[in-house]
Amino acid sequence: MNFQLTETQEMIQNLARDFAEKELAPLASVMDKSGSIPHVIIEKLAEIGFMGINVPEEYGGSGLDMVCKALVISELAKKCASTAEVLSVHTMAIDAIIRLGTEEQKQKYLSAAAQGKIAAFALTEPGAGSDASAAKTRAVADGDEYVINGTKCFISNMGPDEGDFVVLIALTDPSKGTRGMSAIIVDRGTPGFTIGKTEDKMGIRAAAVSELVFEDCRVPQANRIGEEGQGFKIAMQALDGGRVGMASQALGIADAAIEATVNYMKERVQFGQPLAKLQGLQWYLADMTTRTEAARALIYEAADTLDRHLPATKIAAMCKYFAAENAVYVANKALQIHGGYGYMTDYPIERMYRDARIVPIYEGTSEIQKNIIAREVLK
Repeated sequence: MNFQLTETQEMIQNLARDFAEKELAPLASVMDKSGSIPHVIIEKLAEIGFMGINVPEEYGGSGLDMVCKALVISELAKKCASTAEVLSVHTMAIDAIIRLGTEEQKQKYLSAAAQGKIAAFALTEPGAGSDASAAKTRAVADGDEYVINGTKCFISNMGPDEGDFVVLIALTDPSKGTRGMSAIIVDRGTPGFTIGKTEDKMGIRAAAVSELVFEDCRVPQANRIGEEGQGFKIAMQALDGGRVGMASQALGIADAAIEATVNYMKERVQFGQPLAKLQGLQWYLADMTTRTEAARALIYEAADTLDRHLPATKIAAMCKYFAAENAVYVANKALQIHGGYGYMTDYPIERMYRDARIVPIYEGTSEIQKNIIAREVLK
């Protein structure tokens, strides 16, 4: 398969690279320590069309393809993986509205998303992580409204000052299990919807992750995406694209770790010669680079498969699994090559190491990805 980027894709990649270098690199360490992303960063992402990168042009978006999304997220992740996560989750949530939303929903939420309003996606619960079928959050019909009760946890893009609306997966008919789940848009500030605990995380510290609490929260049934009972299917479709996004984040972390390692190996002298002359460390670098290029190829194939509207569950799971595990491997080797310096916060490697570690966990653990791959192969 030919992975030669188009002129448009190269232009978008260069735009994202320039933005990351100028806007994110100077602030990445500060954002990591403060635990937040300045809203001006989100505003600037919206100004250059990235907050609406997948939003059709008629709703104020850029209308670009999944390959462009992957390129943007990976370039942002090279300088700030937290910002890359925000964009990945945001685009995953609005993908559900693009795919099955009503015209009214598209006019309201897609346009807002393109202008910088941040979308979240809520599936995980305290007792329902990898086993999404164990979800308990209820949405009970009452006239032309739903009354929602329940708690979601580890939800990205929602914090004390972050997040504007969430695509919520809730049970509208518990007797049907996953076939009784529905997808409902809930606006921040809706009575009965509150932000609970905001998590203090090991990595991706600038991106808000919080608990969402629903207590007799009333939402119009007009906010339901698709039909009742389609929620689990909507979530799984959204996760195909979301996994490509998170794989792209992992790719950006790996690229950045390799770049930092190459520079360090050329500059650091031990035993009378640069580290770059030591064969053992050259072999580390060869492994790091080969695995990262393999991850890139899987991501491009998965993104292209989605763009061609072909079944993508297997390739999306493969790229997320491989790229996530590779980011941890590369960051670990990079830190080892940097030695004691890599462990210190003066160098960005320790942040990359912390940021990489979450990717094999969220949007489906590596173990879940392997289950999905095996299931698809055995069909």
